[in-house]
Amino acid sequence: METPQVNELFDPATEFGARVAALLAGEESVWLTTVGPAGTPQPNQVWFGWRAGSFLVFSRPDRPKLRNIARDPRVALHFNGTGSGGDIVVFGGSARLELATDPDEVAAYLEKYRDGLAGLSMTADQFRAEYSVPIRVIPDRLRGF
Repeated sequence: METPQVNELFDPATEFGARVAALLAGEESVWLTTVGPAGTPQPNQVWFGWRAGSFLVFSRPDRPKLRNIARDPRVALHFNGTGSGGDIVVFGGSARLELATDPDEVAAYLEKYRDGLAGLSMTADQFRAEYSVPIRVIPDRLRGF
């Protein structure tokens, strides 16, 4: 995966920005929270790729999160904290279904999860067939401590 660069949301040269960059580069999953039909948060733990200031997530078709995004693209992504309320990082932004994905970005994503896929007895091709809907999340805000 690419190392996050300085962008509008965080600067890896700061203490907080360095923690964000480390999470983006090293964490296996993030919580994607969509807005349900009744306006309630709907969190789902997902694998993710980070590249050029956006997240790439894959979903199975016909999942509630896809209907939620179609109805309301506002989402949040957050990492697990320390368990005692520390190391909180939450991105907010908008999501859209991605019609076409960069093959290099998909290859990097699949490489990141090679061991995870093997643990599920799933090949990269099987994953792409089953999780066939790419979601692009463009964050526009970041909070944490």
